Amino acid sequence: MTTTLKIDFVSDVSCPWCVIGLKSLDQALERVRDEISAELRFQPFELNPKMAPEGQEITEHITEKYGITPAQAQANRENIRTRGAQLGFKFSMADEPGGGRSRIYNTFDAHRLLHWAELESPAKQKALKETLFKTYFTDGESPAAHDVLVKAARTAGLDEARALEVLSSDEYADEVREREQFYLTQGIHSVPAVIINDRHLISGGQPPEVFEQALRQIAAAG
Repeated sequence: MTTTLKIDFVSDVSCPWCVIGLKSLDQALERVRDEISAELRFQPFELNPKMAPEGQEITEHITEKYGITPAQAQANRENIRTRGAQLGFKFSMADEPGGGRSRIYNTFDAHRLLHWAELESPAKQKALKETLFKTYFTDGESPAAHDVLVKAARTAGLDEARALEVLSSDEYADEVREREQFYLTQGIHSVPAVIINDRHLISGGQPPEVFEQALRQIAAAG
């Protein structure tokens, strides 16, 4: 008999450590699948809620926001690229031909689309989340652009006409802001934040082993 755990994955689609966290969590869940199943939901968090739709050049943004040098920013990106590769995910370089992640964008509309996707199907919400990660980090496309978001919805098996309808309106804006505010009031100020059964918090892009150990301990404790 398997134990079912409720998992809320609080994250942003422009957060590279969120990709690493999700890939690690997926691997951990695969390792424990005979004993533990998960009800996984993706919750919104905006790293840059005031970001303009056209975005900002990535090195400029990171050095301004975190007070580090361009060389340090580059070293951080190399570390993230290596971690991603170990988990089977490709982070493109900024100057890579055919796509490159050179800008940071506003992600509010992406979160509205993810909220709608959850109402359609948790599996499709996960598919959309994964598609958006690839769209931005591998292909270098803007998660603020509606045509890009509609294409991602189609790839995830969602109705593209309905996706465009959502994006062309203010649908789910209030719901997304309410969820964002809820997690902020719960003390979540960095992501990924993985909350299990509304009680246990795992922060950051942890290795699969850390997630696996936590899942087993929480399941055993009932």
